[in-house]
Amino acid sequence: QVQLVESGGGSVQAGGSLRLSCVASGFTVRSYHIAWFRQAPGKQREGVALIRPSLNTAYADSVKGRFTISRDNAKNMVYLQMNSLKPEDTAMYYCAATASGSYPWDAMSNYNTWGQGTQVTVSS
Repeated sequence: QVQLVESGGGSVQAGGSLRLSCVASGFTVRSYHIAWFRQAPGKQREGVALIRPSLNTAYADSVKGRFTISRDNAKNMVYLQMNSLKPEDTAMYYCAATASGSYPWDAMSNYNTWGQGTQVTVSS
């Protein structure tokens, strides 16, 4: 059974940092497009970052320069390093996977495997 499990969320002050982890089971992350999404209360789920099999990355404008997505093939994991956190980053964060890339990269319908989410709360 294919599975993604996120961890690393928590509560931090504005300006702080967190690193989220996403571990995959049943497939190899280096062969998949892995994205981080987030959803705040009352808002649509939005794409945050993407890493492709080629290691090419994409970011939402709102996080570019602050967040970094990376991959550890040996651990079959993907990470999201989040720096300079802002209250508007508060959301449930999910990792998602697809074997096939598409445009736009952040279309939820393209991702067929999802984790359960990890909560990030940033206080001012």
